[in-house]
Parts: sequence; C-alpha cells; structure tokens
Amino acid sequence: MNPSDNPVSASFKNQALLPLMVAVSIALGWILLPFYGTIMWGAIIALLFTPVYRRLLARLKWRRTPAALLTLLLVLLLLVLPFALLTAALAREAAQVYQQLQSGELNPSLYFQGLFDALPDWLTALLDSFGLVNFAALQRRLIAALAQGSQFLATQAMGIGQITFEFVTSLFITLYLAFFLIRDGDSVARALRHAVPLAPEHKKELIGKFTTVIRATVKGNLLVAVIQGALGGIAFWFLGVGGALLWAVLMAFLSLLPAVGAGLVWLPVAIYFFLTGATWQGIALCAWGVLVIGLIDNLLRPILVGKDTRMPDYVVMITTLGGMVVFGINGFVIGPAIAAMFMAVWEIYVTTRIDPAP
Repeated sequence: MNPSDNPVSASFKNQALLPLMVAVSIALGWILLPFYGTIMWGAIIALLFTPVYRRLLARLKWRRTPAALLTLLLVLLLLVLPFALLTAALAREAAQVYQQLQSGELNPSLYFQGLFDALPDWLTALLDSFGLVNFAALQRRLIAALAQGSQFLATQAMGIGQITFEFVTSLFITLYLAFFLIRDGDSVARALRHAVPLAPEHKKELIGKFTTVIRATVKGNLLVAVIQGALGGIAFWFLGVGGALLWAVLMAFLSLLPAVGAGLVWLPVAIYFFLTGATWQGIALCAWGVLVIGLIDNLLRPILVGKDTRMPDYVVMITTLGGMVVFGINGFVIGPAIAAMFMAVWEIYVTTRIDPAP
C-alpha cells in the first residue's frame, strides 16, 4: 500500500496545510503593510470604475488591455489631475499664510484681542477663575501654535505639490494595481470566491455587501465632502475670511464625519463674527451653514451612504470616526466596511444557527 494513499496521512497533511497557509498569509500581509493604503485605493478605483470598463470593453470588441488603459486614462483625468491641481493651489496658499505670519502682516493677536474684549463680564470672570485671562501668555502660545501648524501644513503640502518621490511611488503603485484589477478583476474575484470556505449563498451575500459598502462609502462621502467644502469655501471667500481655500479643504476633510463635520469650522467663525460686532456676517454664515451646507449633509448622505449600506447614521458616524483614529484618512472607508461585514457575518451566523440546513 502506498503511504500517500493512507487516509490518516492525508488528513494529517491537510491539517498541517492550514497553519502553513496562515503563516504565509501573515508574512505576505507584513510585507505589504507599508503599502496598504495604496493597495486599498488601487482596489477601490478598480471597483468604482469596473462598470465603465465593461461598457468600454463592449465598444472595443472585447479587447481587454485597450479598454483597461482607456479606463485608467479616465481615472487620471477625473481624479488624479484635479487632486494635483488642488494640492498645488493649497501648497501656495499655505506657504503664503506662513510667510504672512512670519512677517507680521497677518497678526492673529489683533483678532483674538478683539474677541476677548467683546466677551461679557461674567465670561471674563469665569475665565479668570481658571487663570485664562492672561492674554499675553495665551497670545504667545497661540501664535507659536499657529505658526508651527502653518509651517507644517505648508511643508507637507509643498512636498506633495512638488511631486516627491514617495508620492510618485504611491501613485504609480495605485494606478499600476488598478490597471490589472480592472482588466483581470473577474478572474481575481472568481479565485477569491473559490478560496473562501463558505456556502455559495453566504459568499454571494458577503461579497455583495462588501462591494456595496465600499462603493457607497467612497462615492457618497467624497461627494458630500467635496460639495460641503466648496460651499464653505465660497462663503468664507464672500465674507472676506482669509485663507478660504485652506478652510474649504479643512471643511471637506471634516465633512467625512457625518452630522458634525463642516460645522466644526464655520460655527466658530460665525461666533467670532457675532462677538466682534460683525452681526450680518455672522447671521449670513449661520444661515448658509444650516440651510445650505447642513442640508447637503442631511439630504445627500443618507441617500448616498446610509440607504445603500443599510446601516444607521450613528453606526456610520461612530465607525467612520473610529476608523480614522486607527487608520488615518483611509479609515473613513475601512471603518464602515468593517462594521458592515461584522453585521453581515453575525446575521449569517444567527440565521444558520436557527436553520442549519442550507
């Protein structure tokens, strides 16, 4: 009898294969960890633009490589080029703000002095009880923090705007991976489906849920963020607030947080307007923030994100915030995706326990 035909030996080999698979998978993940962000965005680009690729594929007589290249060209025109132009403009404005702070042309102490002078007596007494009325000391710390923050922002933005090696490398990896995932995505998806040890209906449910959440989160959140940032920047520019582009980008970034995002920027500015006597500017900014910027968040986000993901708004907000704390900017995608998969897996588990038969 051939030892390889022994069922005990075959079972032992199968049991030994599982730890080996886990070990090599962990090793590969460890190697790819420095590029997890670029790999993730390459996969997201492929996921978002696969419908476009399929339409082009039919028009190009099923020639996969030309269709994938044309799809990638659309990605460059629609995503990469606008991002590069915005980053360059942001770098120039951040550098200008930093130079104005250094030269004294922009003096935040004047604004904060007026703000402190406009405070009511009871609030001044309350601040005095906490030792916060020493305006000279507060001014020095605040100016130092502003200068340091502006310098960091200018340095980082200019580094990206000047196309650093790291940025070019990440962009190349993202687009290179996106090209192959767009072209060969169907075969990759089939391989993953065969590798997952679940029932076919469960595989279909999990893959469908994951795809839907990624598409809804990226398209919905980014669209809402861009619109809210643009509307906030227009309002700041019209009201004469300095650095409108910087504030617009900050509002767009914070708009990734549902319900509270852009308000963290425009509301303090509106309060400042009221305290310094610029009443009509404060009223106009509050009305614009609540009726226009807030309406965008309340109307578009549930339609674009919550409706497709079928998750409550509070779950989306908490998981987005937690994801960004753990994973940085990429967390606004990873957080809701993990939450959606968690809910789907538990739903499958509960269903199979109630009715084990497929």
